[in-house]
Formats: sequence, structure tokens, C-alpha cells
Amino acid sequence: MKRDVYNIVAGPVITEKATLANEVGNQVVLRVAPDANKHEIRRAVESLFKVKVTRVRTSRLLGKTRRVGRFEGRRPHWKKAYVTLAKGSRIDFFEGA
Repeated sequence: MKRDVYNIVAGPVITEKATLANEVGNQVVLRVAPDANKHEIRRAVESLFKVKVTRVRTSRLLGKTRRVGRFEGRRPHWKKAYVTLAKGSRIDFFEGA
């Protein structure tokens, strides 16, 4: 059963490290579904953004432990993907003037 591409890619991760990876290595960092694999992520990015993907690397991140008064909880775990684009392909989330 194929999954919907809109349920795989949650959105971009905009940090200094992600911006540097975009400028230097033509990579995009995306927040993805925790149970998505690399093949699903590649297919979703290629169909959503109409680009050619050469490589996908993933990383699972554990949710932080947070306290409110004497009560302790945990933020949800999440997954991010470093997607390397082919030469000539580009995704701009925030285009500057």
C-alpha cells in the first residue's frame, strides 16, 4: 500500500546548520514522518517539489523532557531527512529579495 506524499513530508527544518547545508552541499533538511523510509521520502520529495534527488540520509531525534512545576512530560520523538538534490535542482522555501 502506497502512502500519501503529503503525510510523509511535514515541512522544512530552518536552522543555521540546515541553511549552511543548503548553500554548500545543495541539501534540504525536512521534518518527515517517523515511520517513513528513505525510498518513500525520495518519492515524496521528487513528486512534491519536481526535483531530482540523489541521496537521502535520515536521523531520528528523541523528544526533550520538559517540566511544568512538579510534573514532567516528554515532547514527541521526530525524524529529519537530509535530502541531497541533483545539480541544477533547487528548492527555495524563503526567497529573499
